[in-house]
Amino acid sequence: MLFNDSKWIWIAEGESRDQYGEFKDTFTCGGRTLIRISVDGDYTLFVNEKYVSSGQYGDFEHYKIYDEIDISDFCNDGENAIRIIVYHPGIPTQRYLPCAAGLIYEVVSDGKTVAKSSEDTPSRLASGYISGREILISSQLGFGFGYNFKDTGNEYVGSLSVEKDCTFFARPIKKASHLPAVPMKTITTLPSGTYLIDLGEEVVGLLSIDIYSSTEQKIRIAYGEHIADGKVRSVIGNRNFYLDFETRVGQNVFTERMLRIACRYLEVSFESNIVINYVGVIPEVYPIAAHKNRPENKIDREIYSICENTLKLCMMEHYVDCPWREQALYAFDSRNQMLCGYYVYEGGNAEYARANLKLIGMDKRDDGLLSICYPAGSELAIPSFSLYYFLSMKEYIEHTGDTSLAKELYPKLISIIDAFFKNSDGGLMKKFTGKQNWNFYDWSEFASGTLGRSEESIPDLLINSLFVIALDSFSYICKKAELSFPYANKAAEIKKKINEHFYIGDGIYTVTEGSEQYTVLGNALAILSGAANGRVAEACAEKIISAELHDCSLSMKVLEYDALLAVNKEKYSDVILAEIRSNYKKMLDFGSTTVWETIDGESAFYNAGSLCHGWSSIPIYIYHKLGLC
Repeated sequence: MLFNDSKWIWIAEGESRDQYGEFKDTFTCGGRTLIRISVDGDYTLFVNEKYVSSGQYGDFEHYKIYDEIDISDFCNDGENAIRIIVYHPGIPTQRYLPCAAGLIYEVVSDGKTVAKSSEDTPSRLASGYISGREILISSQLGFGFGYNFKDTGNEYVGSLSVEKDCTFFARPIKKASHLPAVPMKTITTLPSGTYLIDLGEEVVGLLSIDIYSSTEQKIRIAYGEHIADGKVRSVIGNRNFYLDFETRVGQNVFTERMLRIACRYLEVSFESNIVINYVGVIPEVYPIAAHKNRPENKIDREIYSICENTLKLCMMEHYVDCPWREQALYAFDSRNQMLCGYYVYEGGNAEYARANLKLIGMDKRDDGLLSICYPAGSELAIPSFSLYYFLSMKEYIEHTGDTSLAKELYPKLISIIDAFFKNSDGGLMKKFTGKQNWNFYDWSEFASGTLGRSEESIPDLLINSLFVIALDSFSYICKKAELSFPYANKAAEIKKKINEHFYIGDGIYTVTEGSEQYTVLGNALAILSGAANGRVAEACAEKIISAELHDCSLSMKVLEYDALLAVNKEKYSDVILAEIRSNYKKMLDFGSTTVWETIDGESAFYNAGSLCHGWSSIPIYIYHKLGLC
């Protein structure tokens, strides 16, 4: 029986924010030995002081993931010791839903439990780690960390029993693999007296340092994707891309195995002279093989390569939007990533895609919508992103034939659709009101919504077109999974309303009735929803390529291109390829090894633009759709 007699425990100091606990236990094994472990937050496991594993899977209390790890190769004859560092964030972020701090584990050898978590488990505040530092990297990502090499820790005492009501599930995907540390390509001394380290390319993984210090001093390590200012931007608004260390005299060696960072550049600030043996990153990658087929055209091959690299770097325990700034799972971002993954990876990356869809589907809200991320401690929702979930589920079935997940999550799908019908008027879906609803569609004109402010509850073209696409996707899902589809004819009724309220003629749809909000995204969605068809769709496509409409951003180009190809593949293929080559060549010319969040690169979002963003990898999908690879 799983966790038989094991208890959830925490350190005797009690729970607080940004806290690191340390636990140890001993056992005698006699053959194949496993440890099963789950925590609130994150963990690092050592057996006989050798690093074994880290990385709690993102989860909920009602969908609590445990790892089962074979530690036989780390065990000796006779007595063995485990040590577990557990990090408890304690604050809501877009990748963590706060719950009671806790650790539960059991060690099983030859089918017998030889160690388990209990009040007798020795524990303390973790040595080295600075608990309570509370410096946010970003509101999405949560706190960074500080480490004091002089701190050897307090005495171990017993643990506190913790009340938690969890339903356990095994990790649904493989754990990440670690590659050799990336060499420091160059080290430059800046005028400020700091060292700037170039790793040569964007890397995602574990910060690792080996520094000799002749004195006790404070060292700060900043990290970033660019040096547009001649240095790493360590502070951008309320974001803080730096980590703090307090050295002892002599060698200071450390690898942080819970917080993953993304960067190409690191900047080391110090008080007294130091010798850097190494400051860099141990890459952490999801173990999966990519297909070898590539486009023949040289620039297309190069674009494909940086798109593929971006997808890889955005694969953690689930897809993340960007590994530098947020590391969050979004329903729309992951839709683009899964779609590309079906073509890039051997086996279509089906297991990984399914795990992403399952985690999204385990989200719970009273209003029936999906939260902004999964898991998230935020009340915020992007209603339009809830609708892309249906498209993702449809595409998963198309590429894998697996309908079991749709059957399992059928009630969730129904609840989302019903939430939109409850927010309709006169047969049209409306924008959602309230500060907790961000009516975002794209980082473009008339589509970005008003984050943190309630909007007027009126219908618009974008939400209604997306709702029709969701209904059509749900109809397909239900047919394939042999489920009831209780919304027959609803899509046809809404398409008629779309044309009555938003089509102004001459191939142009407006975002809101009576306005002059003419956008590429709006016209593309009108085509994809089927509201625009025949000659109207042809006229819409011409307007899309005419430069008369407000353009969409890189992430939404997949919808624009699909709409154009749906109207006339032969006519628009070269137009699409030319635009992809123009946009992505800018990144190649910049020397980027990854694709950007928007075409503005690092200067976007007040100098916080991501240079590694999975949702912009869509050229992969287009190249395959056009038969170029």
